Amino acid sequence: MTPHHRRARRGQGELESQVLGALREADGPVTAAWVRQRLGGDLAYTTVVTILTRLLAKDVVSRERRGRSFVWTPTADIARLAALRMRRTLDGERDRVAVLTSFVTALPPGDEQVLRALLEGAETDAAADGTPRPRGDGREH
Repeated sequence: MTPHHRRARRGQGELESQVLGALREADGPVTAAWVRQRLGGDLAYTTVVTILTRLLAKDVVSRERRGRSFVWTPTADIARLAALRMRRTLDGERDRVAVLTSFVTALPPGDEQVLRALLEGAETDAAADGTPRPRGDGREH
């Protein structure tokens, strides 16, 4: 294949999002073959099964045996999958405070306000039920 005919590589997590999106469009549990067809059929069947298995490990899909194969059902939405990726990235860094600081300072004003409101709501909920809130360094108050 010449460089001009190569398909652009998907970004990290893009295929997972596409597979989860296809599952969420289904009327009920579906097979990997159904997902493959829904995504256009250009993926190998084994690739689709690998992605579904990864999503199962992340607890965003469930599977049930039907005959000789499995059917798959989403248990979360794309936002949860994105949040899991963000958390995995954060967990992989040594200086969590620096990463969070960089993230927050790069947010546009509207997103910053949404984040502040969510954090304030979480603090209010925690105060109401007595749950300690984690600090930026991973230790609890």
